[in-house]
Amino acid sequence: MKGKLIIFSAPSGSGKTTIVRHLLKTYPNLLAFSVSASTREKRDHEVDGKDYYFLPKREFRERIANNEFAEWEEVYAGNYYGTFKTEIERLWSEGKHVLFDVDVKGGLKLKEIYREHALAVFVKVSSEAEIIRRLSERGTETEQSLETRLGKVRYELSFEDKFDVVLVNDDLEETLRKAETLVLDFIQ
Repeated sequence: MKGKLIIFSAPSGSGKTTIVRHLLKTYPNLLAFSVSASTREKRDHEVDGKDYYFLPKREFRERIANNEFAEWEEVYAGNYYGTFKTEIERLWSEGKHVLFDVDVKGGLKLKEIYREHALAVFVKVSSEAEIIRRLSERGTETEQSLETRLGKVRYELSFEDKFDVVLVNDDLEETLRKAETLVLDFIQ
C-alpha cells in the first residue's frame, strides 16, 4: 500500500517550515521529508540533498523534459523548484508518509495528482504586518526582495480556498497542536 502525502504550503513568513520541522521531529517513525530540487543559489547553512537538491538550470530543464518531476514551478523569476517522483517513491518504500514544504502552486499540483492520498494544508498568519515583521527578522531580505516577496504573498493568499485545510499560525504552540491532529487524523 502506498503511503500518504501531507502538503504544507504558505506564503513566505507564515511558518510552514517551522511546522514541518516540528512534525518530523515529533513523528520520525511515521513521516519523512520530501527534499525538493531547486536551481536557486545554496545558502551558507544549507546542505545539498538535505535542504534541497541543488541543480543547474540546464539540468533542471532536462529533468522536466524527461518527466522526472511530480510537480515543478518557476517560483521566482529564473528559480525553479520541483519534487522528483523518485523522492516520493523512495520515502513510501521506507514505509513513511511524505511531508512537503512547498510553494502554493506546487502544493495544489501535488493534491491534483495524488487526490485522496494527499492532504493539502494552507498556512497563513492573520495580518500582512506580521508577515513583514517575520520576513524582516530573518535578515535575508533587501528592501527590493521584501517587496517582491510581499507581492507574491498577496498573490498566494488568493489560493487558500483551494486547499483542504487553512491553518492560521498566530500562536505557534496552538498551531503545532492543530497540525499534529490534522496529520494523525489523515494518516490513520
